[in-house]
Amino acid sequence: MIDRARILWFFWPALLFSISVAAYIFHGSALQYFVPEAKDSAVRQLSVAAVYYSGAWLLARITGAALKGGRNGRRKVPKLLRELVTAALFLVATIATVAMLLGQSAGGALASSGLIIAILGFAIRNVLADVLSGIALGLEAPFKIGDWVEIDGSIRGRVIEIGWRTTRLQTRNDTYMILPNSQISRQRLTNFSAPKKHYRASLEIVLGHDIPVDRGKELLAAAAASTEIIMQSPKPDVRALSYDTEGVRYAVRYWVPSFVDDIDCRDAILVAVDAAIRKSGLPPPFSRVKLVSTKDNP
Repeated sequence: MIDRARILWFFWPALLFSISVAAYIFHGSALQYFVPEAKDSAVRQLSVAAVYYSGAWLLARITGAALKGGRNGRRKVPKLLRELVTAALFLVATIATVAMLLGQSAGGALASSGLIIAILGFAIRNVLADVLSGIALGLEAPFKIGDWVEIDGSIRGRVIEIGWRTTRLQTRNDTYMILPNSQISRQRLTNFSAPKKHYRASLEIVLGHDIPVDRGKELLAAAAASTEIIMQSPKPDVRALSYDTEGVRYAVRYWVPSFVDDIDCRDAILVAVDAAIRKSGLPPPFSRVKLVSTKDNP
């Protein structure tokens, strides 16, 4: 079935472009037949301007349709990108029309306006950087609204709004944060909600040397498995990390259902480990300090 709206989307700019081209080609003979006293140069300039603008309109529609479709199920191209392409095409058409009216070539008009464009670009360089970064984030889609993200290892929050200049986060403490998109694009970003909401976290625990490593691992694994808030499949496990002065350092690895439960899961693991150590009658880890008297030393 033919989409009528899509046909009309291209029909009017294509019709105007065709009429403009025909007017430019046949304006001489048409003037001699219908209005012989009219100025040929004025009609020619008007038809050329119509060709420029109708061509920009048609190219904008074609480019917009190409950007909207053919994404293979991926996130849609941001609307702002299509609007920027349209604005750029009409800007080129305007420069070409002004150059024609002033008797210059389009290339000469672009060259003469280079200084103005450079000054304007320097004045709005920060805004332009944020907008372009917003377009890049929209194309790559590293996160979406509702995702919990961490930026540069220090900023954590839930994405509540994605703009073309800024992205807004809401932290666990209900703090409203506004970050420029250029800053986000330059820093390391971790998405805790993608590709799935659950993820594996780890917690380091130190037990004394008087506890065998096998028993320590078994004790910590049983304590982690006794907590109900963490995911039980896959099961939590324990790995020995290092043999330090104060004791053996273990990593309790467990799966968090979602980032919202991260702090509660860590709290539950610590409570369960503390209860297991006290129930088993094992001593807590401590730092061994050797006191040396310097009274008799010169």
